[in-house]
Amino acid sequence: MLDLNHGSGATCDPHDPRRFNIVSDQVNGTIDRMLTARQRAQAPRRYIGASGIGRPCLRQIQYDCMAVPKDEGRDFEPKTLRIFEAGHKGEDIVAAWLKDAGFDLRTHGADGRQYGYAQLDGRFKGHIDGVILSAPISMPTPALWENKVLGSGSWQDTVKKGVTASKPIYAAQMAIYQAYMDLPNPALFTALNRDTWALYAELVPADPVLAQRMSDRAVQIVRACAHQEVLPRATTHRDAKVCAGGHDGDHWHPPCAWQDRCWSRPA
Repeated sequence: MLDLNHGSGATCDPHDPRRFNIVSDQVNGTIDRMLTARQRAQAPRRYIGASGIGRPCLRQIQYDCMAVPKDEGRDFEPKTLRIFEAGHKGEDIVAAWLKDAGFDLRTHGADGRQYGYAQLDGRFKGHIDGVILSAPISMPTPALWENKVLGSGSWQDTVKKGVTASKPIYAAQMAIYQAYMDLPNPALFTALNRDTWALYAELVPADPVLAQRMSDRAVQIVRACAHQEVLPRATTHRDAKVCAGGHDGDHWHPPCAWQDRCWSRPA
């Protein structure tokens, strides 16, 4: 067969599996480089976010809120950045579904900004996905709306156990939002399965005790940062799942981005 692009590696042979790989690799590589560059161009966040206050390791939260550089090679991979992007787009899709179905859902204020809170001189803050002012189903309003986009395995576990048992970090996030945003009614939690587009929903009662415990954690971390005190890590050995990543019982932990830094200093 005549090859008019000598040396290109491309082929018109319908039986050659490489025939689509060249363009696909080039397109994906270009997108991955864009996502990585965009991520690195963002200003580091120097506050404790509600989305991370429920993580089990105080030192990890502290490193994150102080914008401590991550270990070499432990920045978010392009695959993870794509998943983050899908989560943001999925949130917009679910919000549109709810609004079109008759929920009076507000996701932004008149100034175009997300609703949120800020405490401890701005060192502890977060932005909510939305607030429901009225609903076509039986639920008290106003109510917090929190949405997540999950892979099938994680989604199925959430459906089976409920969000509080399956995803305690999400439960802590919602408890904080309900407390600081003065939304004591049960929150509407929705989870979109990014593989099947199935939607799970449940009402999550406010948990003032959990909110207070998370608020106390934030105070502890902010004070430690102010006094240059490094908080203790959550484990006594580096191979623990909370540090190295992996499943620990029913919960999955992502690998900590500061493992080398953390274990190079005393406990």
